[in-house]
Amino acid sequence: MKNKKITQDKVVYFVNYILLALFSIVVLYPLIYVVSCSFSSGEALMSGRVKFLPVEPTLLSYKTVFKYDAIWTGYLNSIIYTFVGTIISIVLTLFAAYPLSRSDFRGGSILMKLFLFTMMFNGGLVPTYLLVRNLGMVDTIWAVVLPTAVNAYNIIVARTFFHQTISKELQEAAELDGCSDFKFFTKIAIPLSMPIIAVLCLWVAVALWNGYFNPLIYINSQEKYPLQLVLRRILLMSQVDFGNSAVDPKVVMENQFLSQMLRYGTIIISSLPLMIIYPFVQKYFVKGVMIGSVKG
Repeated sequence: MKNKKITQDKVVYFVNYILLALFSIVVLYPLIYVVSCSFSSGEALMSGRVKFLPVEPTLLSYKTVFKYDAIWTGYLNSIIYTFVGTIISIVLTLFAAYPLSRSDFRGGSILMKLFLFTMMFNGGLVPTYLLVRNLGMVDTIWAVVLPTAVNAYNIIVARTFFHQTISKELQEAAELDGCSDFKFFTKIAIPLSMPIIAVLCLWVAVALWNGYFNPLIYINSQEKYPLQLVLRRILLMSQVDFGNSAVDPKVVMENQFLSQMLRYGTIIISSLPLMIIYPFVQKYFVKGVMIGSVKG
């Protein structure tokens, strides 16, 4: 009986390994393909010869990315939008979540229901645009970072963390020492909440960095475009203007498929910041997800 169980376990492990290997291939192949395309020549891309490894390897796409001014302007704009938006979102989320986690906060249940209501219903695109326009935020950074600054799900996750981590006994001990609520929040609650703050920063930063819909709606000036809008123009609209860039005109003339190569180089460059940041907060990610699963 014991040998039969061991045999069944081996079969289960073998099937799991096969499924995980297939899943890894499905996930990794598009990434490898994009990287290979970014190192391949324009002729190889247009003829469809790139399947897995680079064909006619070249660094021309990356050289062009580094000299294409619109990409670096979008890069700088995306960094500013992400940095400012993340700080505003985290501050507002923590200031909303901490009082809601306190049992002595009157009206907390009503406010929590209002936050939950926003997860299911919203005003829609047209009313939101009219509000942003009437506030004079169109074509400014605030139109990108403020409408999505507070997320009800993030508040629930932070509230649950505060409720589970900051004990009532700790609050009472601080009150006996003359600690005010605000000082307790800034000096005790925040330092103890760095894991959830790291997770929230990752979620908000990824959403802002990858976001293109709000900038597409509210940003009109091309010099204020984030990187995703620049990438959208290159990928979907094939609009690559080398006239005002530092790219050599002879190189453009000699490489008629340079815009095609630029697409894949830009995709890799735009993905690097998040790929670099993610490993540093990965250990907090699973913990944040588990906390978010408890809505009590």
